[in-house]
Amino acid sequence: MLKVNNNFSLKEYNTFNIDAVASQLVKVSSVEECKEWIYSDISKNVDILVIGEGSNLLFTRDFDGVVLQPLMNFIKVIEEDKDRVLIEVGAGCRWDDFVMYCVENSFYGVENLSLIPGSVGASPVQNIGAYGVEVKDVIEEVKGVFIDSGDEFCYKNKECGFEYRNSIFKKELRGKVVITSVVYRLSKKISFNLNYGHLRESINDYGEINIENIRSVIVSVRKSKLPDPVVTGNAGSFFKNPEIQQSQYDRLKVSFPGIPGYNIGNNLIKVPAGWLIDKAGWKGKKMGRAGVHPQQALVLINLGNATGKDILILAKAIEDDIYNKFHITLEKEVNVI
Repeated sequence: MLKVNNNFSLKEYNTFNIDAVASQLVKVSSVEECKEWIYSDISKNVDILVIGEGSNLLFTRDFDGVVLQPLMNFIKVIEEDKDRVLIEVGAGCRWDDFVMYCVENSFYGVENLSLIPGSVGASPVQNIGAYGVEVKDVIEEVKGVFIDSGDEFCYKNKECGFEYRNSIFKKELRGKVVITSVVYRLSKKISFNLNYGHLRESINDYGEINIENIRSVIVSVRKSKLPDPVVTGNAGSFFKNPEIQQSQYDRLKVSFPGIPGYNIGNNLIKVPAGWLIDKAGWKGKKMGRAGVHPQQALVLINLGNATGKDILILAKAIEDDIYNKFHITLEKEVNVI
């Protein structure tokens, strides 16, 4: 049965804890309920925003439209052999619950993505990633419903247009579909990705290199560096890591010998945005009711009763300063409403 709430506060539905109001909040628990809503009058001629746990949203105003939240919550193995397993997961399942399930069953591929906030349905939209792994590496297909017609779809991995923190669902299909489930292809063979930063050394400190210890290390590191949104409003990484030409990187190394960079091919170097922001002196800095987290410069925080505009003013000041100092344009990872 559809759950419809009118003039509903979204403060508990976004991890920045911004007190915005939606004209309507609609929750659906199945594909059938999603279609029921699409075929109803309340879905016609209104702006629509599909959300998961709101971990990548910044509301700068009230939302004059329908906020739709899929709640499908299931994990089921749909195909399996001795080498790999296909798992379909409901869009409303919490992402880290799925990661924990995979770790407990020794299904390899998502352990590096431990403790990333948000829901499974949001994972392909943003092409979430951490510690050298992106979710596109394990997505088999994405299932959902078109909002204009109620028709179901199933996009294979190559049809999803995955890029760094981007996909077809964030671009051409933004606001046009409801993702209802995602199918992941995971390995049953022992396979680790430990080449990011000091991950391998940290795992060695735990003794044996296994999937459980990899998760433990990543959870520990994330908890030590990233604020708990229940305590301090934030949306994790606010900016993408910029990709610049090798020639520009070489010039920057003359002025900033310590600047880190990762070769990603095509004569491009990925530079950590957090390093740029920290080097520019923004770590721990406050601006009104918004600030930069003192342990992780990539995270902007709500210092208490901040509005989305407060956060946006701080972000703009950082963007301008980084451009002036490094001639690098920062791009927001957070979805600004």
